[in-house]
Amino acid sequence: MVTKKQPPSAGTGPTALPADAALNVATPGQVVALGASAGGLEAFEQFLRAMPPDSGMGFVLVQHLDPTHPSILAEILRRSTPMTVVEATDGMPVQANRVHVIPPNRDMVISHGVLGLSLPTEPRGRHLPIDSFFRALAADQAEAAVGIILSGTGTDGTLGIRAIHGAGGLGLVQEPATARFDGMPASALKSGFATQALAVEAMPALLLAHARRLGSRAVAADGDGASARLAGVLMQLRLGTGHDFSQYKKSTLGRRIERRMTQQGIDDIATYERFLKEHPPEVQTLFREMLINVTSFFRDTAVFDTLKRDVLPAMLAQRPENEALRVWVAGCATGEEAYSVAMLLRELADEHKRDWQVQIYGTDIDADAVAVARAGLYPPNIAQDVTPERLRRFFVKEEGGYRVRKEIREMVVFAVQSVIKDPPFTRLDLLTCRNLLIYLEPELQERLVPIFHYALRPGGVLCLSPSESIGSHGELFETLDRRLNIYRARPTVASRRAVISSRLSWTTDRAGAALPVVVSKPRETAAADLARRTLLQAFAPASVLTDLQGDILYVHGETGRFLRLAPGQPTHNVVDMATESLQLDVREALQKAASGDLSLTSREVLHKIDNDMQTVTLSVRAIAGPEPSRSLLLFSFQELDPSPARSPARRRKAGASTEAQRVQALEHELMLSKQTLGAMVEEQQISNEELQSTNEELQSTNEELQSTNEELETSKEELQSVNEELVTVNSELQIKVEQLTGMQDDMKNLLDNISVGSIFLDRRLLIRRFTRDATAVYRLVPSDVGRPLSDIRCELQDVDLLADAQSVLDTLAPVEREVRTAGNTWYLARIKPYRTMDNVIDGVVLTFNDVTERVLALAMRQARDLAEAVVDTVYEPLVVLDSSLLVLTANRAFLSLFGGQAADTLGRAFYDIGQRQWDFVAMHELLDGPSGGQCLGEDRVLSHDFAGIGRQQLRVRTRRVALQNGAAGLVLVSFATEPAPPA
Repeated sequence: MVTKKQPPSAGTGPTALPADAALNVATPGQVVALGASAGGLEAFEQFLRAMPPDSGMGFVLVQHLDPTHPSILAEILRRSTPMTVVEATDGMPVQANRVHVIPPNRDMVISHGVLGLSLPTEPRGRHLPIDSFFRALAADQAEAAVGIILSGTGTDGTLGIRAIHGAGGLGLVQEPATARFDGMPASALKSGFATQALAVEAMPALLLAHARRLGSRAVAADGDGASARLAGVLMQLRLGTGHDFSQYKKSTLGRRIERRMTQQGIDDIATYERFLKEHPPEVQTLFREMLINVTSFFRDTAVFDTLKRDVLPAMLAQRPENEALRVWVAGCATGEEAYSVAMLLRELADEHKRDWQVQIYGTDIDADAVAVARAGLYPPNIAQDVTPERLRRFFVKEEGGYRVRKEIREMVVFAVQSVIKDPPFTRLDLLTCRNLLIYLEPELQERLVPIFHYALRPGGVLCLSPSESIGSHGELFETLDRRLNIYRARPTVASRRAVISSRLSWTTDRAGAALPVVVSKPRETAAADLARRTLLQAFAPASVLTDLQGDILYVHGETGRFLRLAPGQPTHNVVDMATESLQLDVREALQKAASGDLSLTSREVLHKIDNDMQTVTLSVRAIAGPEPSRSLLLFSFQELDPSPARSPARRRKAGASTEAQRVQALEHELMLSKQTLGAMVEEQQISNEELQSTNEELQSTNEELQSTNEELETSKEELQSVNEELVTVNSELQIKVEQLTGMQDDMKNLLDNISVGSIFLDRRLLIRRFTRDATAVYRLVPSDVGRPLSDIRCELQDVDLLADAQSVLDTLAPVEREVRTAGNTWYLARIKPYRTMDNVIDGVVLTFNDVTERVLALAMRQARDLAEAVVDTVYEPLVVLDSSLLVLTANRAFLSLFGGQAADTLGRAFYDIGQRQWDFVAMHELLDGPSGGQCLGEDRVLSHDFAGIGRQQLRVRTRRVALQNGAAGLVLVSFATEPAPPA
């Protein structure tokens, strides 16, 4: 019913610091821990901007950080608050009005208000720093702990909020609708342990109000005053739920009630009591608040190690396999401890290769918690408490977390039960009740310990928490482990006497008792039937009308001489009310009526009336009831008249025979008792046989249902496996589709940018695909895909590429040729086989590379070479100049006549060659003038002194050649020597 997470054991975290390590610093009134993951930075900033800088609280921020990079979270948050923001270090005390930020790749705990850091022990995917710190905070600060879950994905923080709730602290959750990522807030709310969900900006005001109430203590912790103030609330709680919390510790009750008052905005407990009366749903909410369902798997590992190593093997060593081991986990909450015991027993059975029968009972008064336990589905955070081996062996990973495997769930039976008011299980081998007694008053603890001993068989083991004990009942138990509080039951009946004398009531609550069946009574038939009533009163014997169960429905006459009110709880059963002398006959008549063997019976019975034995006629008649299916019985009691007056002699004789009559009556009663007992035994045997037959049928049905369920489970697992495989294949195909799409995009851009026309044909020379540049060769449109290439008009002249393509398919020898279109555009056409990745020939590829510029350049080069050869072979000196009069070509005749070498002439200005022998006025007028070189065939005779050859008479002919692109052309200059004129 009530369990609580213990603080981390020594040695599992950083070194605990002494309590005085935080001296000389401002100690916070409360430690507020904020946990976030994705989207948490924005939530942190909103909270700090709304939080006053002088609240007196210390703040610790825990966020999922990248373990491989330094964090600048503290630096960023300094812009959002005037409070000091620091990155936490090992041994740093938490100070008021200061923000402490967790560093990356560290686990953080708190002990005596001092932070401790350590390297994570879990791998990155299972590292849950928020749960770890919240648990430590709950153990260290108790009711002063405050945990806040902000934006984030996953379930980290859910178990931490649960621990803070169990310690009496405050757990807040960001409203999921306002969070960027609602995974963590939604998980905490779903657990049911969050105090309230609200927007981040509204949290500071609630924290300040909570701090004021915590300081003022609206409900005192202990004492008679607290009991008086709480009595009204507890009475409303008892009336609404049937559970009495008056024997719970007042400090615990006070904190729980305070928390509900805070959430409802109520400051006075009397007002809250009226609120409970006016709002019945609040009673149920308060009831759930009272339940401290805080537990975990394998809590206090030392206890479970001891049970597995020492306690359970000793129990199982000499136990026959057909005798079940009975275990009771009282106050099991959501079932983690019960399943932990089941896992231990399963491990021991596997180690010893035995199949012991085990029956584990897990009980709690919280029906919601029991429902969670039966389902066996727990959040992913349990990976912190369960080893990877046990997680793999005993759990199945599902979307919402981990579910306990069916074989373990079948070992445990969960039920709603109160250890205070309900009878216990008996003949137990192991009883665990940890962290329940600490929440109860000492008087109730003293009354429960004998009940636990009564439930255990001699030698059975009782396991309590380290903070609990058996009190003054040392005579009932011997200690097995004093540190862990594990005890063995002594073989004594002292617990039975204690239970009998205890005030604990295991009877059914009157409020929950089944109402007796009310039989509709027949209405009076006639109001004027006075005569009938007179005759009945005067002559009819005293009678009672009952149903077949003997419950009296109607009484006629004076029956007080035959029936009396039985001692104990009031009853209206005719058997219980009959006098001792009539009881056997009445019971026998009821049994015959129930079996259908009675219609009318009458017998004389000796009945003791006023210390005198008198004969009474007992008549029992079966009559039809008001409903056809319901029969009734009429019991009549009639006293026989005494005999007439006798003579003294007759009286003496009668007195002598009185004793014989009494003996005869007793013998008659004994015979009736034997007959009744025999009938009861026979009926019991018949009932047992029927029950056994029904039980066998139920077992057979159960086995069939179990077999069907297993088949369905197997089918489900197979379908799930197939589904997972399909998901995997689909993911792989999706990746390949994305890769192919990328490759197709790359290929398209490649083909578009290399300006090469391509046409892909299959083996039948049908078009598969073509590129944009191919449309200049064939008049292709997108709808031509799939058509024969022979149907498409070709712009090429004097060439049959289809024949070449067929030849390539036949011979696999590539074909390459230059082709020309009607527009005088030249292409280099290549035809090659189309090869698949499997090296299969599946068509041909035609590519067309535009080589017009190359063809024209080649033609120009050939023409130039031809012109140079022609120029070089003429006999007259000839020189070719460009538009700037630079020498492009000079033939052999020119160099021979005027001297010089080709290397010294080509590329130089015409006027500079030959030691500037051409730099004279007449030559300038011929070449530089506006008509220089423009008169075709015009000759001009020049006379000039040339070095080496003297004065020469030259006939010079010039001609300008224009280029096709309109640029300045070439100048051709030829020279012919003339004879000198006569003197």
